[in-house]
Amino acid sequence: MISASMVKELREKTGAGMLDCKKALEASNGNMEEAVTWLREKGISKAEKKASRIAAEGLALAKVDGNKAVVVEVNSETDFVAKNEEFVNLINTIADTILKNDVNTVEEALELETNGKKLSDLLVEKISVIGEKLSFRRFQVVTKEDNQVFGTYSHMGGKIVALSLLDGEDAELAKDISMQVAAMKPEYLNREEVPEERVEKEREILKETASNEGLDPKKLDMIVNGRLNKFFEEICLVDQGFIKENKMKVSKYVESKHSNIVCFVRYEVGEGMEKKEENFAEEVMKQING
Repeated sequence: MISASMVKELREKTGAGMLDCKKALEASNGNMEEAVTWLREKGISKAEKKASRIAAEGLALAKVDGNKAVVVEVNSETDFVAKNEEFVNLINTIADTILKNDVNTVEEALELETNGKKLSDLLVEKISVIGEKLSFRRFQVVTKEDNQVFGTYSHMGGKIVALSLLDGEDAELAKDISMQVAAMKPEYLNREEVPEERVEKEREILKETASNEGLDPKKLDMIVNGRLNKFFEEICLVDQGFIKENKMKVSKYVESKHSNIVCFVRYEVGEGMEKKEENFAEEVMKQING
């Protein structure tokens, strides 16, 4: 009989999760030393001890398979490891596995199997081999119709990745739009997608700013609306100036090519995450010394 206190003790010894500790004790018939060995052999003990570390580096990847595409982000603690072949193979395996299945969440994806092994187990195995905390952070799947086209673009070796979906078959245009997304960081496709509360908040800020500038009260609404248009031009893809022809808006350029943007995805590695300052010389010594 495996007691809660035994599980607690093993967890404190190894830093592994409760469920893994219970499995280890069951596999070793309650023998604590054998359970510790079991966890070490599985790479779980070592992996779990890294759980509190910050993993905000890594790679993003966009992959297309027929009418289905996926954008994936997997994080590591250092940029050094993100360039590691093992790590690159890992993110490719995760993307390929998701493309072959139908899942909606990271938790569901981690339960998928590839070559008889769950992605969650593969991740733990790679943590043990690479020696850093790794985290499968997020993914997004996009599907298209036969009369639509995907475009992908990767910047800075996978630090920023964009995927776009357009009507028609112009693959070069789709890639250009993905390049636009990567470079100009739009948050929404068009104005209709921007939440009303965000628009109203921005309007209030602009109104307050204009009032403080001592501008003519009679012209205040006109000035605020003009500045609000500038706001939309920053955050809405179709309102942005096209990077290859800045005098033309993205919407007009795409229209001139007889196409239409359906949607886009942009991942920037580590965005919104706390990042630690790393001394490069110290990091190299850590790698050398294991």
